[in-house]
Amino acid sequence: MNLRRYWAILPLTFAALLSGCMTDSTGTTYSSSEARRIQQVSFGTVSELQYVTLEGTEGAVGTVAGAAIGGIAGSSVGGGRGSDIAAILGGVAGGVLGSRAEKQLTTQQGIEMTIRLDSGKYISVVQEVDPKVPLQVGDSVKILTQGNTTRVVRMR
Repeated sequence: MNLRRYWAILPLTFAALLSGCMTDSTGTTYSSSEARRIQQVSFGTVSELQYVTLEGTEGAVGTVAGAAIGGIAGSSVGGGRGSDIAAILGGVAGGVLGSRAEKQLTTQQGIEMTIRLDSGKYISVVQEVDPKVPLQVGDSVKILTQGNTTRVVRMR
């Protein structure tokens, strides 16, 4: 078995698996289950913006992919029982590192918006930054609420 070939494709496979886990939580993205549902609508003006960090996920994909890569790497060390032990240790270490890598790769830039509603009440909403629709203080916005999900979109 030629392990060098696997070493070349494993990091790419790992990155591809993790990118499939990333979700878009901007104000203009909906899941298919949110379509065709009534939303409560409010209007307001952005009074303050602050950039925040949206923590990434620590799911099974990073752990499993890291464990697989670590196990393969460890199995190539030594021979016999030493190789088996190295494969197990490599799998454990790879799982831990894979979980951390997943969290790092899925961390996103968010924005906390303080909004003065037309009613005079203030609210705050955090969502992922949407570079296609940047918000600024003073922008008129529409606040859409559906169950526990609220999103803010700039009025055009």
